[in-house]
Order: sequence, then structure tokens, then C-alpha cells
Amino acid sequence: MESGDGEVVSNKQVIFKDYAPGALKESDMYITTSTIKLKVPEDCTNGVLPVSGRGVAKVLDSRHPDYKKGDFIWGLTGWEEYSLITATETLFKIHDKDVPLSYYIGILGMPGLTAYAGFYEICSPKKGEFVFISAASGAVGQLVGQFAKLLGCYVVGSAGSKDKVHGDFSVTQKLGTMKRAVFLILLLKAYSSNNVPTRI
Repeated sequence: MESGDGEVVSNKQVIFKDYAPGALKESDMYITTSTIKLKVPEDCTNGVLPVSGRGVAKVLDSRHPDYKKGDFIWGLTGWEEYSLITATETLFKIHDKDVPLSYYIGILGMPGLTAYAGFYEICSPKKGEFVFISAASGAVGQLVGQFAKLLGCYVVGSAGSKDKVHGDFSVTQKLGTMKRAVFLILLLKAYSSNNVPTRI
């Protein structure tokens, strides 16, 4: 459909049924379809996002001086086909499009920047040192583990469950070529005082 105010399109959205007091389950959400105009309303001061998370998007219309039609951005977006985003402080323009855009919610986004700064700028270990990573199966932890492995460190990580250690998207899948990895923090007690990780 087309109108003077912009094209009107179908828009699938993921909506929370109610507050989820713990790990999010599929039953906590539902999918709905509504319509949305692909033009920012003149009187728009706020928008409502159903469920939000980090994402990559293409700007279809904008009244913001930093974001033009056709630009690609990454940051906090809605879990829907089209979003009206007014909180632009959570957005970053993508200048380099010669890599997969999905990298901007991983290695080139918040997880990658956090892992890089924490590992190289704060921790700054040397080859051969022991590095302990808590939450080694998470977005940041698994990247830190890969950085440590590339540097030649001995990596010890913890994860909250066996699935996070051995499942399809687990620590051992991400760091599977390590010569030796220990993923239960209790095993640290078996090490002598000389083998306690030097970087945590």
C-alpha cells in the first residue's frame, strides 16, 4: 500500500506476554503482525519497541542529521521487521560494509569491543600465562578465550552448565582446537600455587 505519508507494510513483531522473571522462554513471548508506515511521522517524539536487542538495520527514512536514508546502523533495535527508533544514542553508523553485517553484533560490536578492551588493554597477558575466563560460553567470554588462545596463553574457563561446555554452541565448539582446556572452576583447587591463573 502507498499513501502520501509513505508506504504502509506488514510488520511482524516479537512481544513479551508479561515480565519474565528468569531465563526467557518461548512461551514468554508471542508474534503479532501489524502495519507500519515507512516514514517517520512529523509529530513523532517517541516510539515503542516490542522486544529489543542488538541488531543491524538499514535506514528507510530519517529526520536525524547523522542518519540518512540508505545508511546501515548497528545498535539497539526491535525484534521486528521494521522499527521506529527514536533513541539514537544506542546506534552507530556502519562505515565499512566489506565484511558480513552480522559481525557488527559480534566481533565488531559490543561483545568484540568489550572482549578486546578487557583482554588487550586491561588484562594484557603475555604468551604462556594462565588466563581464567568466567562465563566462557558467553558472547564476550568466548571471544576472550579465542584472543587468549591466539596469544598462546593457557586458558581456563567456567560455564554454568554441561550444555554450555559441550553443546552445539558451546565453549568446546568455539575453542575446540585448544591443546588443553579446563571448564570447571573447582578444578583450580587441584593446581599447585604456581599454576593458579595469573590473569583473571
